Amino acid sequence: MTFVVGLTGGIGSGKSAAAEEFARLGATVIDTDAIAHELTRAGGAAVDEVRRLFGDAYIDASGAMDRGRVRQLVFADPTSKKKLEALLHPMIRAESQRRIDSAKGPYAVHVVPLLVESPDYRNRVDRVLVIDCPVELQLARVRMRSRLSEQEARRIIAAQAPRGERLAAADDVIDNGGSIDALRRQVRALHEQYVAMAAEK
Repeated sequence: MTFVVGLTGGIGSGKSAAAEEFARLGATVIDTDAIAHELTRAGGAAVDEVRRLFGDAYIDASGAMDRGRVRQLVFADPTSKKKLEALLHPMIRAESQRRIDSAKGPYAVHVVPLLVESPDYRNRVDRVLVIDCPVELQLARVRMRSRLSEQEARRIIAAQAPRGERLAAADDVIDNGGSIDALRRQVRALHEQYVAMAAEK
């Protein structure tokens, strides 16, 4: 059985940077967002069903799901959000489990942005690692990266579990309120801990 670390954090907290460092150190990284992109890109396994559920207007010229239009739709309409989740979540769950089962590293890092909001995922990991930073820093990073308005960025953050709730669910926390070097040092320390834990499993 693979030792699995569930890595989570709010949007803009630095999950990707932490995951990249874990991968560099030899862990197998399985990212649910990356799997979702694969399922909804041109030719992806979910595209035909997205078209059936929402119509041609939600498929872009390349044949991929139009992520921007779908994001607007699901934020405005809870029923559409439920439909999209009912389609994608089982597919993501099955594919992520397949990748965990075939992991080659000493342990797997399962990146799940909504891990705290999804009790099912909590049952599938051995440790919960939260990447944490102040909300104002999250906002600044999201706006710089995604060119979103402050209102849009705040709406996304508000739709996720509150910072305190994530921290309460954590077995381990990385403080990403500082430099990338500080983040990497914390990842290295946890990597050593996880290798030891995996060896004992």
